[in-house]
Amino acid sequence: MLHGWPELSLSWRHQLPCFASLGFRAVAPDLRGYGRSSVYLDYASYALEHIVHDMLEMLDALGQDKAVWIGHDWGSPVVWSLASHHPERCSAVANLCVPYLAEGFTPATLVPLVDRRVYPEAQYPVGQWDYQLFYLESFDKAWQAFEANVRNTVKALFRKGSPKAVGAPSRTAGVRKAGGWFGAAGQAPDVPLDTDVLTEDELAVYTAALQRNGFFGPDSYYMNPDRNAAGLVRYLVLFVMKLKIRTVEIASDAGPPAPQPEQVAIDVARSWSIAFDDETHHVEVRWRSRLRRVATRAADGGNRLARRHDIAQFDVQAAQVRVVEKAAADGVVDVHVSSAAQDAAGRPVGR
Repeated sequence: MLHGWPELSLSWRHQLPCFASLGFRAVAPDLRGYGRSSVYLDYASYALEHIVHDMLEMLDALGQDKAVWIGHDWGSPVVWSLASHHPERCSAVANLCVPYLAEGFTPATLVPLVDRRVYPEAQYPVGQWDYQLFYLESFDKAWQAFEANVRNTVKALFRKGSPKAVGAPSRTAGVRKAGGWFGAAGQAPDVPLDTDVLTEDELAVYTAALQRNGFFGPDSYYMNPDRNAAGLVRYLVLFVMKLKIRTVEIASDAGPPAPQPEQVAIDVARSWSIAFDDETHHVEVRWRSRLRRVATRAADGGNRLARRHDIAQFDVQAAQVRVVEKAAADGVVDVHVSSAAQDAAGRPVGR
């Protein structure tokens, strides 16, 4: 289970006990640049190819040939890349917030998809993706603003959204015009903690980790658009959007037609932070249980998947999902890819 920007393995704190109690071995690493994992001091080290390699090494260390990979935010492009480039290491994939894009999660791919009814080109040339260009054009200014007051940054970023904002321009569309994420102030405002998303203790954990490692690593994920290309996905996949959950099944061109996508509407007014309710857990777990029933037949050169996804050998009932707040059960593994090396400021540095 791979977290996004600027998060930690802690972001899966609600899901880990849920899946572990249902019999899965649930694993959530800190991605490189985050938490107790290695920090690298160049942009290129945060290209998807390296992060994917980290995940494959983690899978080897766990003694597993393959896994069901789940990503959120920047964790999603990592999972899509695992599926497209290393299908033999994937039983299935599921992602939240970032859909599959064959040419990669880059401005060049995203801008042509902008809804010009919401973002007129004259006013918003690159739509809601303006913030990604801000990183590319003003990287130092970006990370310095986040680090100016990390506690306030976390409070400002980890907030639930509102359905009322649907159809209105996002603030991410005006970051360059404002001169940065927080405008002329150059740092995050001191806003009240959104306790629907974080507790005081969780705020302290995120703050300490981001103060220790800084934002150079997390922000560098945006600095590799030319390196982050992707291939095609031929898997049963789950993609979760804010306010709506979609199960999307994609078959090979040579295979039988995919089942009609399942759509489940859920009243979730959340930001990109992972703070979903029991109903969302039920959708995710039900999807996992369906994997064992999915099989395709090899024929005419074997372009189709030719194996059964025997993942969940149990029946999933809604009542079983209501264990979100339960203490972690046996089988929960919290993995951190660590490095003992540190720089002069005491931050861990990868080799």
